[in-house]
Amino acid sequence: MSTKLIAKTLVKADFAPYGAVIEPYGKDEETPENCYHINNGYAYCHDAIAEASLDAGTVGMSIFRAKMRECPIALSVMEYHPFGTQAFFSMTGQDYIVIVAKAGEPPKSIDDLTAFYAKSNQGVQYDANVWHHPLLVLGSDANFLVVDRIHGEGKNCYELEIGDWNICVELESEQVAV
Repeated sequence: MSTKLIAKTLVKADFAPYGAVIEPYGKDEETPENCYHINNGYAYCHDAIAEASLDAGTVGMSIFRAKMRECPIALSVMEYHPFGTQAFFSMTGQDYIVIVAKAGEPPKSIDDLTAFYAKSNQGVQYDANVWHHPLLVLGSDANFLVVDRIHGEGKNCYELEIGDWNICVELESEQVAV
């Protein structure tokens, strides 16, 4: 028997303890300093949504091809990266699930995990040391643009197997996978 973890809608305030949601500023967040016209008025800039950080190494951009998951989704592993942030943004219009636990001590049970339902137009950036599950894509296989630390010294990925926790992620009833 598995324990259910319900994915709630991804919003900036709820995700803030783990990192940043990468999406345009809301009207209530826009200021002349963070939103303005550029390129002779042909583009509108939402500036500094998130900032990559790292210890040594280089900021790199990669494309990860993630395989589709069926709901309910069984969780298998949590990981964290001590030397920098890690950002993900869907390139193929697929919604996805984000599972996180606070930075620091490894999660010990389902009580330490939070699940979010991310729409295809939202990206996420995990802060360094934040525990997270690898990509959980809904609907079909999808490409993700990933911005993270590459070519640095030291081990930058630590994993914790959680498959024996028997946790399945489900969506709230109003969420629909595309």
